[in-house]
Amino acid sequence: QVRLVESGGGLVQAGGSLRLSCAASGRTSSVYAMGWFRQAPGKEREFVAAVNWSGGRTYYADSVKGRFTISRDNAKNTVYLQMNSLKPEDTAVYYCAADMGMVLHTTSRSYDYWGQGTQVTVSS
Repeated sequence: QVRLVESGGGLVQAGGSLRLSCAASGRTSSVYAMGWFRQAPGKEREFVAAVNWSGGRTYYADSVKGRFTISRDNAKNTVYLQMNSLKPEDTAVYYCAADMGMVLHTTSRSYDYWGQGTQVTVSS
């Protein structure tokens, strides 16, 4: 069992920045990768970014490439999502997820554990 707790969401103006954190506890030694997903009202949950827990390999959705950066601190069992140049279309609930598999995935169904989500609202 892996427990994930997100923090750092809030309200920001377009062009601003936020940093999300996801603290993991429990069987973190079995986690292969961590991902961030988001879900806007009336839309499906979509992939944002993922990082390989041990090697630091990263992958991003095209919509956030160059603006968002995912990173991890293994000593703190924490994953971060630095979001810069935010746009109103980035408004969503952001979820952290843990993947216990062996491949870096971008689909939500491949992730085994999920946090409760944190709201990010970008005003124009």
